[in-house]
Amino acid sequence: MNLHRILLFTAVALTLLSCKEPLPRPVIRIIPQPVEVVEQDGLFLITPATKIEVDNGNDQLRTIAGFLTAHIEKYFGISNSIVYSGFGAKQSVQLKLNENLKMGKEDYHLTVLPSGVIIEAIAPNGLFYGVQTLIQLMPPSPKNLNELIIPGVEIKDTPRFAWRGLQLDVSRHFMPKSFILKYLDEMAMHKFNTFHWHLTDDQGWRIEIKKYPKLTEIGSVRKQTILGHINNIAGTDTIASEGYYSQNDVREIIAYATERFITVLPGIEMPGHALAALAAYPELGCTSANYEVGTRWGIFSDTFCPGKEGTYTFIKEVMTEIGTLFPGKYVHIGGAESPQIRWEKCPDCQLRIRRDTLDSTTGLHNYFVKRVNNILDSLGKISVTWNLLPKDTSSSKGVVISWQNGEEANAVARKKIKTVQSPVKYCNFDQYQADPSREPLAVGGLLTLEEVYNFDPISVNLSIPDGKYIIGAQANIWTPYIKTPLFVEYMTFPRAAAFSEVLWSPKAARNYPWFKKRLLVQLKRYESEGITFCKSEFKSAVN
Repeated sequence: MNLHRILLFTAVALTLLSCKEPLPRPVIRIIPQPVEVVEQDGLFLITPATKIEVDNGNDQLRTIAGFLTAHIEKYFGISNSIVYSGFGAKQSVQLKLNENLKMGKEDYHLTVLPSGVIIEAIAPNGLFYGVQTLIQLMPPSPKNLNELIIPGVEIKDTPRFAWRGLQLDVSRHFMPKSFILKYLDEMAMHKFNTFHWHLTDDQGWRIEIKKYPKLTEIGSVRKQTILGHINNIAGTDTIASEGYYSQNDVREIIAYATERFITVLPGIEMPGHALAALAAYPELGCTSANYEVGTRWGIFSDTFCPGKEGTYTFIKEVMTEIGTLFPGKYVHIGGAESPQIRWEKCPDCQLRIRRDTLDSTTGLHNYFVKRVNNILDSLGKISVTWNLLPKDTSSSKGVVISWQNGEEANAVARKKIKTVQSPVKYCNFDQYQADPSREPLAVGGLLTLEEVYNFDPISVNLSIPDGKYIIGAQANIWTPYIKTPLFVEYMTFPRAAAFSEVLWSPKAARNYPWFKKRLLVQLKRYESEGITFCKSEFKSAVN
């Protein structure tokens, strides 16, 4: 090839390169909405040559980096190396711990420039949430790519509330371990940090206790279940409903949650909602009845007997095993919806009332809760209870989950007791989310996506000092009518996305029309992740 032809070829090549269209800029759509998002010029390209850099020797950071590389490889076919030798690689993603930053442990600072990505935080929690946000800057649908485009942006973020919870009832209908793990992944992608695991109730005891094997041998098996709604029973099935988590299952689930910075809160109901336990150990009740695991929904008259000393021995031994399994400082003990009709005629209860100069069966309820609080205290744990306990039984160190209405939560907060908002009207996700005539059977009510989004845990009627005792909120998935993991997801999403923004984002930044636009992208992620969700609000957009 002569010099003239070489020059001509080079000129043509340069012309073609100069005509290449600029890379399209991805639209930034993040849920929950960060505190501050400032778009920057330029793009960063993640290629197979991109390194993920972490502080040398930090196992938690290696795990967090592993979440990022696993996501990129699974959904985009790009394999990236994690390096631990300091921050020197060019065109890298850097996960940096910086204790000199003035921020909370869940806060993060994310910067994307053409030269690289930096996520900074003072604790691994913040880096984990920064990685979750970085993943949301990527395309929502899987596609094999040679390069992954990340838009230039600077994000500064901090959660509004410390307690960001989802509850799952596995007593009414057992959910397999594999689904619990998936559910924790779904929580993590929305930056929830508390999983309230409702493990026991009248209709099933779901956790292995070595000292009391009959709790799972007998208490985890419900011989039949009503069909239809409790107000319109259509008969019963003939298949036993059963299942429980071994202690090894529990350890695996807790380890999985811990890697995702989720605290698992065990729920062991007492003194009411205890029929499954009484079926296994009838001596713990007030009567000599042949107790059976509940086959209907509702509130039952039979409870643990608060007059018998053996009840407290049982509770201490159960809580000792629970305390060993669950590293978190809190244990949920229920406490509400405990009928006292059996106590009025129970000789042991009446003797306890006289011996301890208690004024009534209500005083006996106070006595029971205080004794359980003392048991937990001796084990280094703190109680979480539902509200509507008898007067002055809530531990000053404990947490009350307020499920009735906002004013009752305010009353608890005014007593300087940590309070988690969970009013039925806005937080019970077993309610219908669209026209009941077109939806699967639910408990009743109607809780739309917009109503969830517009809920605020802190009432205008609460003073600023008292408002600090509202530490967050929790949505509840009660499962009398929710029988399968797919149905759990359907009832949870996308309402949990709205709820995550209630708990994370500044109130002033919340905007429902803007949320719905961002949610359209999140729904594509749900489809990519295999998450079942309700499409009622978005039928034209997602079908």
